Amino acid sequence: MPNSGPLFVIGGHEDKEGSRKILGAIAAELGEGTLVIATIASAKRDGYFETYCEGFAPLGIGRIVELYLDDREQAWEPARARMIDQADGIFFTGGDQSRLMKLTEDTPIAAAIRALHQRGGLVAGTSAGASAQGETMLVGGSGEETPRLGDIELAPGFALIPACIIDQHFAERGRIGRLLGAVNRRPDCLGIGIDEDTALRIEAGTARVIGSGGVTILDASRASRSNAKGAKPDDIVSLHGATLHALGEGDCFDLAQHRPF
Repeated sequence: MPNSGPLFVIGGHEDKEGSRKILGAIAAELGEGTLVIATIASAKRDGYFETYCEGFAPLGIGRIVELYLDDREQAWEPARARMIDQADGIFFTGGDQSRLMKLTEDTPIAAAIRALHQRGGLVAGTSAGASAQGETMLVGGSGEETPRLGDIELAPGFALIPACIIDQHFAERGRIGRLLGAVNRRPDCLGIGIDEDTALRIEAGTARVIGSGGVTILDASRASRSNAKGAKPDDIVSLHGATLHALGEGDCFDLAQHRPF
């Protein structure tokens, strides 16, 4: 949508004590607005909220509040959705993207998140909070061995970024194989792998790299061969003619046209 706000998709372990480049970019766009820190992806709070309050403290954000859910029933409480309705941005912390979606999808919380984005508000997420922003989430698959078709587990995300699958901690955990397996299964989706302390800022279909690491984009839309259909779960992923783009800080990518610039 033309008025949709910016998205920050972060690969995890972003700097919170030094230059704070990614947090600083988020704060610069929010100004003195209100930011919701959504710690929902974590089974326990574990100090996530306090850590981000400290990380954002010198950056000039007006107000920071926490949103956590112990169970799915709480996602129907009007006061929790109202927190998002009254905010200028929301930041999803790490944890388990499956927990995040199970507790929020098809609830007023999910509707409020999408409404915030559509009215021009900022949505950011790190690690699990990054994966959930895509149309399809990677929720399983080893990063330590050659991928087999049965190892790749996919699930719906918030679909704030259409036709994409996002993976995080990408280079650090050797996740190229499982992202290849994911786009082999879903060639209609771009596979986006984001390193730690690295983010994509996405607005109006344009993604720009921020941070100290790299971003890998896999495009299987014109692949000449895929064994995703009819293969056995133990079969090794076989994908021919896919395109790989390696991006560094300042590089941009047109998500609709599938091309860097």
